[in-house]
Amino acid sequence: MPDEGRYCTICGGVVPEGPEIRTVLVDGKATGIDQLDRILCDVLDLHLADEGQVREELLTRVKAFNYVPTKKTDAYADALMAEYRQASAGRK
Repeated sequence: MPDEGRYCTICGGVVPEGPEIRTVLVDGKATGIDQLDRILCDVLDLHLADEGQVREELLTRVKAFNYVPTKKTDAYADALMAEYRQASAGRK
């Protein structure tokens, strides 16, 4: 059987390693988010002025590649906004 990658023995998800997965703190826990750098760049390119719109756009795009537990949606949004602000400051 060929190697199909590494998966978490608890949740069955992909282990957060590799060029497209970045680890961020969500609610104080290290969490791997696939395609985060691409998502941040894409949302920055939209030049959204309203923070609520930015949060929604980030969450929508992250959910396309990652499982986001309903109970942790706000925690994910907070973590994503912190990463967004950091990426935004780096562009200036």
